[in-house]
Amino acid sequence: MTTESTSVPSSPGPWPAAGQGQALGLASLAPPRGAPGRLALPRHRRSRTRSGRAPLVAADGLAVVAAASVLSAAHHDVRLVLPVLALVLVLDGHAGLHRPAAHVRALDELPALASRAGVAWCLAAAGVAAFSPHLAIGPLRLCAAYAVHVLLVCLLRALVIGRRRRVARAHPRSALVVGGTGDARRFAAAAVQHPEYGVLPVGIVGVPEQGGAPRPAGEAGLPVLTTTEEIHRAVIQNTVRDAVFLDDDPGLVTLFQQYGCTTWRVGGRHRDGPMGEHMWGHAWHRVVPLDERRGLTAKRALDIALAAPALVLALPVLLLCALAVRLSDGPGILFRQERVGQYGRHFTLLKFRTLRPSDDTESATRWNVAGDRRMSAAGGFLRKTSLDELPQLWNVLRGDMSLVGPRPERPYFVAQFSKVHAGYAARHRMPVGLTGLAQVHGLRGDTSIEDRCRFDNHYIDHWSLWQDVCILLRTAAELVRPTGS
Repeated sequence: MTTESTSVPSSPGPWPAAGQGQALGLASLAPPRGAPGRLALPRHRRSRTRSGRAPLVAADGLAVVAAASVLSAAHHDVRLVLPVLALVLVLDGHAGLHRPAAHVRALDELPALASRAGVAWCLAAAGVAAFSPHLAIGPLRLCAAYAVHVLLVCLLRALVIGRRRRVARAHPRSALVVGGTGDARRFAAAAVQHPEYGVLPVGIVGVPEQGGAPRPAGEAGLPVLTTTEEIHRAVIQNTVRDAVFLDDDPGLVTLFQQYGCTTWRVGGRHRDGPMGEHMWGHAWHRVVPLDERRGLTAKRALDIALAAPALVLALPVLLLCALAVRLSDGPGILFRQERVGQYGRHFTLLKFRTLRPSDDTESATRWNVAGDRRMSAAGGFLRKTSLDELPQLWNVLRGDMSLVGPRPERPYFVAQFSKVHAGYAARHRMPVGLTGLAQVHGLRGDTSIEDRCRFDNHYIDHWSLWQDVCILLRTAAELVRPTGS
């Protein structure tokens, strides 16, 4: 592989500051193990929203039971109550009504609650009437039960939301504001002046705007953080629980989510959200972490289900490749190399040895070995057919990698490319892969790092299990394409 037109600095410099289009957070995690100044990756934790779902789930349950009590004793039966309760919980949960916006009001949710309650009661009543005709409910009683349900659930939710608002005002959560310092100061000032939103800015992550005079602090005396180390200290010392993004920076979003912070995106049009989803007129929405997306567990299951039998079926090919390497290049069949995986964690990648480097420095820092005269005919064949990558099926089973994802790179080059290409380090939001969207578009070997970065981030932002299947099928069709790497 080569960098095409990308120039690689000879020695690492300071990491890029936030707000410059670089994924500051992950880039700084790339230096090799034991390197001085390497920032320890925080233990991954799920980000916490402002409160649990239990009170709102309980409100749904109480509303259903109270509505059922309006019916006669014959109708107050588990064969009616349980279906209604199950449908209400599923429909409300799927719509996000058990996790409302930070400052939503009960009236904002009334249409969503009423429509779903109506569907639940009608379906349950129809089902009970079909299977137990003697429990059939008349339209007047059904309307009365439905009205009680809607009124009570709105009242209970209003009480829960009101209490949350009082708690948020009394105990605001420390937050960092990410973006250009001018916009960040204005947002921070609005948050400080309106404590009912429960956001207390304690710092700004960014750099002075172009053409503006640098200022050491915000309007409310907030420090401006420009390095990963400063962010690290601020999160720990101030117990930061929220990160509010005025600009898109996937790398920093991932870093804050690793700290267990709830991440918010301010600005843009969010037509599907309720009227109350704002912070003093600033539209915002929660940025859902990748590990909370539906289907990522299925992605891991797909990896195991395909990699395990593939490793068994490929055993004869693996043995032939190992024999060819042993006969042509001598001892040392497997090549082990440190690569950067998800969230900047390092792991040992396995490949068949196709060339014996002169020393560890060459192995870690030499970008392209295509055409190297030291490579034997067997090694050249393995690289052209990608058979040298087959041992990475073991990395997939171990959980170091996935079948589909951004290709992993060596720490040295992750550090360099993260400075040159905006968003490069953000590729590590997803498990690295054996193949990926960039590879099936021909971005292997002597191709643009910038293009690969763009394809990798597009894959992550629009991930679905079906897309993984499609990429695997396209990879299988091109498996023996002599592209080299």
